[in-house]
Amino acid sequence: MISLVLCATVLAGGSRAAEPAALPKTLSADDVRAYLAGEGMGLARAAELNGHPGPKHVLELASQLGLTPAQQAATENVFASMHRQAVALGREVVAREGELDALFAAVDVDEAALERTLDEIGRLQARLRGVHLRAHLETRHLLTSEQVSAYDRLRGHRRGGHDAHGSSAGVRDDDPGGEERGRP
Repeated sequence: MISLVLCATVLAGGSRAAEPAALPKTLSADDVRAYLAGEGMGLARAAELNGHPGPKHVLELASQLGLTPAQQAATENVFASMHRQAVALGREVVAREGELDALFAAVDVDEAALERTLDEIGRLQARLRGVHLRAHLETRHLLTSEQVSAYDRLRGHRRGGHDAHGSSAGVRDDDPGGEERGRP
């Protein structure tokens, strides 16, 4: 029920919604929540696992990485910008997925409308992924090479091979998927 209220609230752009909106059947409740919250959903995994730290995790590890006050402030700015854009795009993705759901709820699916909706969803998802990837690039430029190495070690990443647990994903076993929900 919380997801329904959150969906309605965020799509309406307000702090409260009069009635919960139905979730599109094309997305799970967790996916809707993640899109609307601007979460990473693994979209920046290519950056994360190749030495480009994410701003959210850098902030979480600020003391272990020895961030300077300037690095901390700059990383907070990168995260805030990324998050603002991701939330706005996430709202759009959820809305377009609702349109896709509605198309298939009809007896006859209009092919042209289907193609337009799919194109728009693909465009939005690409823009959303780009927002997360660019934030990783910006964050990398704020850190020293020593801090990036420490970040990779603290996150359990080993570039170019297997992690300490034998997984080829380069992610700790206790953090499956690395860049899953809640992580840019």
